[in-house]
Amino acid sequence: MAAKQMVYRPEHLIAARFNRSSASSIVSENERRMLRLILRQPGLPRATMTTELDLTQQSVHRIAGDLTARGLLSLGPAPPPSGRGKPSPSLHLNPDFAYVWGISLNTDEIGLCLMDFSGNRIAGELLPLDARRREVTLTTIAEKMQILRNDHGLHEDRCLGMGFGITGFRLSGTQYNPPLPLHEWSLIELGPLLSARFRIPVWIENNANTSALGEAMLGLGHDLKTFAYISFNYGLGGAVVIDRKLVTGGRGNAGEISAIFTPEERLHRPALQYLLERLNDKGIDLASVSEMAQRYDPAWPGLDEWADEVSPNFNRIVAAFWAVLDPEAVILGGQIPTGLAEKLIARVNLTDINRYGISRQKPCLLVSELGPHASSVGAAAYALGQCCF
Repeated sequence: MAAKQMVYRPEHLIAARFNRSSASSIVSENERRMLRLILRQPGLPRATMTTELDLTQQSVHRIAGDLTARGLLSLGPAPPPSGRGKPSPSLHLNPDFAYVWGISLNTDEIGLCLMDFSGNRIAGELLPLDARRREVTLTTIAEKMQILRNDHGLHEDRCLGMGFGITGFRLSGTQYNPPLPLHEWSLIELGPLLSARFRIPVWIENNANTSALGEAMLGLGHDLKTFAYISFNYGLGGAVVIDRKLVTGGRGNAGEISAIFTPEERLHRPALQYLLERLNDKGIDLASVSEMAQRYDPAWPGLDEWADEVSPNFNRIVAAFWAVLDPEAVILGGQIPTGLAEKLIARVNLTDINRYGISRQKPCLLVSELGPHASSVGAAAYALGQCCF
């Protein structure tokens, strides 16, 4: 009989020093709910927690007290009194409790984010990627992590773990199927490989999904309950956030919007590999999508021609998200330059649904301000969320 395959569970690798006493997890469900609320609304008065969390005053005091004693929360000054009685202190996440890493892997670029426990980005880097040699890439990441730890005086013992985003769709477990330039990263269990390499728990997710999480935490999605995210990279991906929660679907591939196109249509979707090829054909020497984004010049020949060609399929993408999700906004991100994203937005023409003179509200079309950093920021946020939020 074949041996039963072990399922990779990064939460089992979290260092015991972070866990509650006599428990195998960092937080209880009610503690997690409180931390999630404070992450979104730092400085909430403790007294308001009873209503927000539907808990008794005694429970709120006990949970907040335990989290403060363990170093996850800190107490701040009370807000000005609004009535009789002593005002309660404000609650804040303690940034020094722990830190996490966020790594994103595109076909030509590594994004790296160092984030503290309160969700603040301590440092962020974009590094060149040698996609053909996985071990070289892992060494590059490890060396940069050590430099940043030294620069910021961080001890390895305070690290909760790492979120790792990779372009491509999920197969099963922690196996992904990225584009051809990332062939060495395909069809292998990345979780055990990366956890062993970095000696910390590693949570794996699709790059578009981590980008959407980055937008939800630090970007344009922060004030949106429901939005769609379109990730323009070598290929083209998407992600969905509903009621402030990432929706991954039954097999982890919700938002893989390129699947709506036939093989012939895929050649005319707004994936940046095709624009890169076209610009090279016109004599503009660009080695990668990341170089194209960094050197973007609105005067390059062929940009409007490309935008005109792909706009019908881009319009279908926006219309599909609008029809199925009814999002407040569709955010354009990934490695696309802002000027190029604006060209696509200007060409969107959604069919007006009008009855009795009243039209259905359309989503706002926004260009990410986090750009290529969104994926690594979101990867770090994903690790935090899996641990404590």
